[in-house]
Amino acid sequence: MRIARWTAWSVSAVWACLAAAPGRFWTTAVRLPAAGPPASWPPVAVVVPARDEAAMLARTVPALCRQDYPGPTRVIVVDDESSDGTGRAASAAAAGGPVALEVLRGSPRPEGWAGKLWALHQGVSHLAGSPVPPEWVLLTDADIEHPPDSLRRLVAAATADDRDAVSLMARLRVDTGWERLVVPAFVYFFAQLYPFRLVARQGRTAAAAGGCILVRRAALERAGGIAAIRDAVIDDVALARALKRSGARIWLGLADEVRSVRPYPRLADLWRMVARSAFTQLRYSPVLLGFTLVGLVLVYLGPPIALVVGVVRVDRSLAAAGASAWAVMAATYLPMTRYHRLHPLRALTLPAAAALYAAMTADSARRHWAGGGVEWKGRRYLR
Repeated sequence: MRIARWTAWSVSAVWACLAAAPGRFWTTAVRLPAAGPPASWPPVAVVVPARDEAAMLARTVPALCRQDYPGPTRVIVVDDESSDGTGRAASAAAAGGPVALEVLRGSPRPEGWAGKLWALHQGVSHLAGSPVPPEWVLLTDADIEHPPDSLRRLVAAATADDRDAVSLMARLRVDTGWERLVVPAFVYFFAQLYPFRLVARQGRTAAAAGGCILVRRAALERAGGIAAIRDAVIDDVALARALKRSGARIWLGLADEVRSVRPYPRLADLWRMVARSAFTQLRYSPVLLGFTLVGLVLVYLGPPIALVVGVVRVDRSLAAAGASAWAVMAATYLPMTRYHRLHPLRALTLPAAAALYAAMTADSARRHWAGGGVEWKGRRYLR
């Protein structure tokens, strides 16, 4: 039991260090700041890559075409070889909106390109040929619903703080039991890897949320354009890194009203979402995979196990170590559960979510080794 007590207290110390780390990854206070209007509202274009997204666009395009942005605005939906009438659905949904929408029929994906990035590249390249190219481009996904003031607030915040890119982590659905267990943990783990406060500072930490990225077109060109990250599976983080390497000032925060309307009703749906890129995040390294799985088990599952074993064995030191570590863990998770408007006791479920993420990560590696790549929306990307 001595080794168990030593391990449990070590894990408790790890949680104390995590909670006190400068990046404060656990905070949900990093939100889009209110800002006054710029001297003049620059022209903006919205680019939406879409492959078989007719159902989503019917819900999200109306909001894009009813933005109250005071400057010149246009919306481009890039129909990425869809088979469900995505282009027709987008055009129908835009009818009557004050903002013009154009459906761009995408060409076949070249070798070496990820599907979404090829669609974005076509959309951004199309804008470059405009008589008056936009100064800013909002890259947003087909399932993201924007409030009427979204574009205005994003541009005002970016120009007021002289940022080259501003990104919002859209609110994901937490309607089902599985969504309530997995989704807040997904955002929590993302923020742990890329603390939002550090993203906004000088340094190497760079990240973005692919559902909502407003980027200065000139900064995107300096970073090499979408072509610079053409084969990226985790495209939002890759884009943020390319921008920051080129000297761009970027910002990432949590959204208040920008939200995803895509449902994940079954565990299998959430499992595919995470397993698609989990092993990619580890750079396809078996060593990193091993460390990650051991870390998840020790740091997240260790505290409740230590508490239970300590109580059963009447080992007060072991129980105290487990309880203290679990308490700090829950305290760091509590802001995320509140952000998602869940009961505070949900903060105690992080070990269960971590166990699922460990299984998803292991399965991501298994799928990679079995199939030699990543499969998404009917396409396989070999790495």
